[in-house]
Amino acid sequence: MKTEEFHVLTTELEKLTPHQRSILVDRLHKIEHIQAVSTLVESRVQSKPLCPKCGHDRIARWGSASGLQRYRCAACHTTFNALTGTPLARLRHKDKWLEFAQQMADGQSVRNSARVCEVHRNTTFLWRHRFLALPNAQKAQSLVGIAEVDETYFLESFKGQKKDMPRKPHKRGSKASKRGLSEEQIPVLICRDRTGSTSDFVLDKADKTHISAVLKPLLASDVVLCTDSGRALGAAAREMGITHRPINLAAGIKVVGKVYHVQNVNAYGSRLKEWMIRFHGVATHNLANYLGWRRMIDPAHGSLSPRAILFAALGMGRVL
Repeated sequence: MKTEEFHVLTTELEKLTPHQRSILVDRLHKIEHIQAVSTLVESRVQSKPLCPKCGHDRIARWGSASGLQRYRCAACHTTFNALTGTPLARLRHKDKWLEFAQQMADGQSVRNSARVCEVHRNTTFLWRHRFLALPNAQKAQSLVGIAEVDETYFLESFKGQKKDMPRKPHKRGSKASKRGLSEEQIPVLICRDRTGSTSDFVLDKADKTHISAVLKPLLASDVVLCTDSGRALGAAAREMGITHRPINLAAGIKVVGKVYHVQNVNAYGSRLKEWMIRFHGVATHNLANYLGWRRMIDPAHGSLSPRAILFAALGMGRVL
């Protein structure tokens, strides 16, 4: 805008009614949020954009749309933008993404997030799982030194499923029909080393076969594995041939040799279970996403920024 035009605009502001001023302020905030999100998104490809289809680097600018620069590949003529190939592609309301990311950082429910962002709850549910698609896979690939492993269980849930259920629907938040462990409980294996690197796995069954399958590529050969006195974990350790330090918690033993314990992984498991209560049960097919969500926010101790959430959702940041 030219200087003369801007001066005319500022003089006209005095004529605005309070309602019109409120509308103008909201509009300016929306533009500011869109520009902030666009700047973060564009940083994915500003250095050297590559074609998401053929990988070619002969890329030309090709106009803009929806507030984002578009590009065209000289090799295959594919057009794309910085969101192409990411879970956030084709999502709308970019002006509300940072506000929603703050809700994610705070661990808010779908309905609370929808109310704050002023969108429908179905929209925030879609955003939640799009934002979590990449953090779900961002877990530790290798544990070193002293590694602690423990299993925890979540009640199987078909939340959101309307038909083809293997059992009668349960009221939300209901308890298992059987006491103790049963097929209704979904096992999750949590693995942490003393550096805080964390990995977790939703298992079909908490037996030696399934536990070994996920631990073999994760644990270094010289790692010292600390677990409780569970038989399956001990059998898996013997099969892998790694040093195992079982802790007999049932006998009141908490630490062996002053350094071997499972307090680190147990504390993480407790934080996870307490945090999950707010969702009143999550669908089992979405459980891995919630595990990734907790892994993402846990190291920040409540100080994770909305930008960090957005970076993780775009695959630009690794949070373990």
